[in-house]
Amino acid sequence: MVEFDITLWFTLGTLGMALGSIGLGYGLLVLPSEWRRSYADVVVVTLIATVAYGLMALGIGDIGAANGATVSLPRYADWLLTTPLHVVFIAVIAGADRRLTLTAAGLQAATIVLGFAGALVTSPLKELFFLAGSLVFVIVVYLLVVEAAETADQQDVTTAGLYRKLRNFVIVLWLIYPVIWLLAPTGYGFMDAETSSLVITYIDVVAKVGFGLIALNGLQSLQSFGVDRLGQSLADD
Repeated sequence: MVEFDITLWFTLGTLGMALGSIGLGYGLLVLPSEWRRSYADVVVVTLIATVAYGLMALGIGDIGAANGATVSLPRYADWLLTTPLHVVFIAVIAGADRRLTLTAAGLQAATIVLGFAGALVTSPLKELFFLAGSLVFVIVVYLLVVEAAETADQQDVTTAGLYRKLRNFVIVLWLIYPVIWLLAPTGYGFMDAETSSLVITYIDVVAKVGFGLIALNGLQSLQSFGVDRLGQSLADD
């Protein structure tokens, strides 16, 4: 009989990310060569997550927090690397300049660092780190929803539509993570470790593999419409 525990969720997460990486890798074969460097971001994201979930399934990288909870170092390392990569990819689609792209990606990385620090300590530092991370995330959302959107609106209709779809997809999903952080043992323990691991694994697979599939489908649509300017704004800046 299969035992439903954290190891099982992390094992399923590893398989989901690995299969997603294989599927998304197909895009590197069919997309125009000048787009592959930017598109490689979404493949790298699922590859990093595959390694992180593999380590978590093996119980490697667990750290004891001050409140007795277990904090997974591979999970935060995964988010620290992959969420800025998603921000960069979205910014490239929007045609954002280097300053805006690096600022948004750097601030997104800062939200992960602050969340990790908050998970390790107790009140009132926990709440301070959480509030600081939330404030930084609001700035990231502002940069993507307002500033990057201005440059995206200068692109063709298909490119601007892909930008809005990817941006809204990640923002909505990323809004769920702070709620789970608060409910899980890393926050106030209203949700046990097994349940929170199941929920986070599910959202992680949807966020990373789902994002990649939307990106691949959208880029193929751009290709069919003859769009050939992907990433030029960032590369030429």
